[in-house]
Amino acid sequence: MTGGRLKTGFYAALALVAGLALRLWFIARAGRVDGDTLIYGNIAKNWMQHGIYGFATTAKGLMPTLIRLPGYPLFLAACFRVFGVDRYVAVMYVQGLLDLFTCLLVAALARRLFGQRAGLAALWLSALCPFTAAYVAAPLTEILTLFTIALTFYGLERWRSAGLGFNRWLWITAITMAYSVLLRPEQGMLPAVAVPAMIWMVWKSPDQHSDQRSEQLFLTRRLWPVALAAICVLLPLLPWSVRNWRTFHVIQPLAPRSATDPGEHIPRGFQHWYRTWAIDFASTELVYWNYDSTDLRISDLPTRAFNSEDQYGTTAALLSDYNQKDNATPALDQRFEALAEQRIQAAPIRYYVGLPVARLVNMLFRPRTEMMQIGLDWWNWHEYRSQTLLAYGMATVNLGYFVLGTVGLWLWWRAGWGVHEALAGAMLAFVVLRCALLLTLDNSEPRYTLEFFPLLIVWGSFIFRSRLDAVSSKTLCKKIIENRGAFFSPN
Repeated sequence: MTGGRLKTGFYAALALVAGLALRLWFIARAGRVDGDTLIYGNIAKNWMQHGIYGFATTAKGLMPTLIRLPGYPLFLAACFRVFGVDRYVAVMYVQGLLDLFTCLLVAALARRLFGQRAGLAALWLSALCPFTAAYVAAPLTEILTLFTIALTFYGLERWRSAGLGFNRWLWITAITMAYSVLLRPEQGMLPAVAVPAMIWMVWKSPDQHSDQRSEQLFLTRRLWPVALAAICVLLPLLPWSVRNWRTFHVIQPLAPRSATDPGEHIPRGFQHWYRTWAIDFASTELVYWNYDSTDLRISDLPTRAFNSEDQYGTTAALLSDYNQKDNATPALDQRFEALAEQRIQAAPIRYYVGLPVARLVNMLFRPRTEMMQIGLDWWNWHEYRSQTLLAYGMATVNLGYFVLGTVGLWLWWRAGWGVHEALAGAMLAFVVLRCALLLTLDNSEPRYTLEFFPLLIVWGSFIFRSRLDAVSSKTLCKKIIENRGAFFSPN
């Protein structure tokens, strides 16, 4: 037994060392400090040094903002306080250690669900996942978001096994969900699936009595922890909402979908036109992100952006007028809106169904090379031979994770979820809700589906569980059914 534990410990340590080496390689070769990183960093510095949550501009000095939630700027401010302002490489190292801890959480959850062998497989799969490891080298919200997802579902399982009452895992899970919501607004889906799962766990827990008094005890002693956890999730949003009301006189408990401050122009016409043809990440980087800042070239648009020669000429003239000043004026936006309406009327099913699904599929199964030195047109074999091969290899690995997770989830369902039905349902609901949200987005970005990987790895680890673990799991479920009162007694 001791020899087996030593062997397992050795392989676990080896996985962590390999994972650390992979993350250090990305930091050394693929570190990126631009775009959103500088936005978060600017907010963090001004918040830390001047007490103003906003941007430093050359024209107006310090300007408050609400376009980003305070979770990640808070993390950056803490790192700047320890390592020095603008020390982004140090932030990457901290994210690397945090991501390895996320790998341990994923492995620990898989071990509790499917046994030791599955847990070890999950550790290797998460430690060597190039897609999550790559974002260690980008000071963005992704690594912290993955950590909160893994800790939330692990905390749910520990809370269930600890008796569904007031215990440390209740508070750990609640605080984790609260911070996750402060990282990105769409992370509100995490408590949206976790809290109902907690209610389901409590509701399905066996009750030895059936009189009215015991039902009242059930509501007060079993549901109160869930209610307090939900309140804890909402509490941090209260001061943020009050601040936004006092500063901008708007009701904004999260961050606006348009990522603009009150009073700023929102180019809705351009966004509608973009949605009539955009699918791939290349269009996001060449067109969507460049609007209102640099020239837009009609050669960067795919042929599906035009229904006819006349529409091609109209689009070319519109882009030419825009390129004169690179400024998103209301007049230009109205012309984009008119063009968008024309295209939507010509093909409404394509606009409302076909293109949103295509964008989602692109976000799920693109090679995920956005953090690597690979061209946006990676499929151009005549220009990038080695890069094209690498891109296809990454696409294959990405597809492998999704196939592994899907097969593992199906096998888990076939074997019976048992006492883990609420947890499994919450994990699946999180994926479904996020996919539904991604169908509404204008821009296709593979990082928006990165949050699926901790769950895919947990599900996929089911395939690696040993026969002994499967027998032990069935025996445990049988004992729980036979001794329900002892397992779920509040005492």
